[in-house]
This record gives sequence, structure tokens and C-alpha cells, in this order.
Amino acid sequence: MPAVHHRYAAIDGHRLFYREAGDPDAPTIVLLHGFPTSSFMFRNLIPALADRYHVIAPDHLGFGLSDAPPADEFDYTFDALTELTVGLLTELGVLHCALYVHDYGAPIGWRIALRHPDAVTAIVTQNGNGYDAGFVPDFWRTVWDYQRERTPDTEAAIRQALTRDVTRWQYLTGVPDETLVSPDTWHHDYALLSRPGNDEIQLALFRDYATNAPMYPQLHEYLRTSAVPVLAVWGRGDEIFGPAGAEAFAADAVDPEIRLLDGGHFLLESAGDEVAALIRDFLSRRLPRPADVPVAM
Repeated sequence: MPAVHHRYAAIDGHRLFYREAGDPDAPTIVLLHGFPTSSFMFRNLIPALADRYHVIAPDHLGFGLSDAPPADEFDYTFDALTELTVGLLTELGVLHCALYVHDYGAPIGWRIALRHPDAVTAIVTQNGNGYDAGFVPDFWRTVWDYQRERTPDTEAAIRQALTRDVTRWQYLTGVPDETLVSPDTWHHDYALLSRPGNDEIQLALFRDYATNAPMYPQLHEYLRTSAVPVLAVWGRGDEIFGPAGAEAFAADAVDPEIRLLDGGHFLLESAGDEVAALIRDFLSRRLPRPADVPVAM
């Protein structure tokens, strides 16, 4: 099994944690995690890909083992997290890469692709939306209410997303066999969410998520004009980003591959081997040869 290295890098004065495995001369795939987790969600996927690819999985600022400066000292936006991610990839000498995006990792990945379109060789989106379709209102209504108006009531409602119960719900909802999901996952995430001041970080990002939808038309144009290969592999039981979010990529991506699997939001926890096999097959067929890849990061 390939060795996985656990490393830190100083980017713009912030210490970012990342996991890295595989031959640095092999094609690179960057794994971008979502809320409320970290690169911990890729602990099993990384070695499943690293025999063939150079794999990098960072923790976003405020998540996992990366620094988490208070929200009154750092402006937590998806633009800011994107800049730090690009800074890390630049520090590591990554000039082109495939992206695996999940949840919050999607708007970060979309920004990378739009700012450095020639650097992205392929996209794997696992329950990471790029369209208005797929947002499940029962989950998102509290987020939308909070974005429209910050009141004690809307804040109290959105703070439920920071509880252990809702973290557990994200992992288990839509999973055919809940015993496949280790309780370590939601206890790990909840412990990090519960750090002093982390609630204000998450509230800032809930508010800033409103900046993502206006970017979608640019993303769709990019998908049409770049012809970047796209695999949308989705847990069909996800009650945050529903299957329509995966199927929407067919409108703009060139020859996308869309796979709906039995599972939920954190599909890797219950169908990790199946997802890894789909990614390996997809990249083996669709990833440009190194000589064909432009350098632009």
C-alpha cells in the first residue's frame, strides 16, 4: 500500500495541513473536502489512488488540522480559501491537476478552474453542486433564511448544523447499511466544530455560500468551452445535494459520466471501493497525457 505523508506548509502566514501520497512525477489529483469534515474524509481514498497518481488532500483553513484564526482576524470566504489552496499547490510545484470536489470543496474547485482553466485536467464531483438544481430545500432553507437576514431566530436555526446530531445525520442519511459508517467520522468532525470560535468561522462561510450561485453561469461556460472531462459520482440518498445536482452536469459538460450510487452525502464512507474504482477507470480513459497538458497554475 502506498505510504501517505502528513505534512504542513506555511501559506500567506497560515499553517495548512495536507496529506500527500504517490509519485510527484505522476499526474496529480487534488482532493477538496466539504463541511464539516477535512482531509480525514479521504483517508481511505488516498492510498486507493496513490499507486497511479500523485494525491494531495489539504485541510481548508478553519477545518481539520489547519490553522483556524478567529473570524474577526481572518475574512472567511470561499475566495479566501481558494487563494490559500492555490498558494499551497504553487508551493508544492503543482502546475496542473485533476480536481475531486465535495460539498464546500466544489465552490473552491470551481474558482480554481475559472481562474486557472488550463491547469485543470479533469473534474470528479462527488455530491458537489455546480447548478441550482439539486439543492434540497428542507436542508438549505435555514441557510437561505440566514443569508437573507441575520436575526437571533435565523442564527439559532442555522446553529443546529453545528450540533453532533446534525453531523451524525449528514453521515447516515441515505446510507443503505448504517453499520458501514464508522462513528469515528461524526465524532471527529464534531470535536473540531466544537473548538472555541469555530462556530463563528462556520457561520461566516454559511453566509458567504450565497456568492457561489452567481458564479454558476461562468462555470457552465467553462465546462462547455474547455471540454474538461467530468465524472459526477453521487450518493443518490443525499438530502443536502440531491441527484438532480449530478444530472445537471449533462447540460454543459462535454460527454460527462454520471453515476448515482446507493449512499448519502459522505458516499466514501459506505461505497469507497466503488467510488475509487470509478475514479481510476475515468482518469485512465479521460485524463490528458502529460505531453498534452498545458501549464498555467
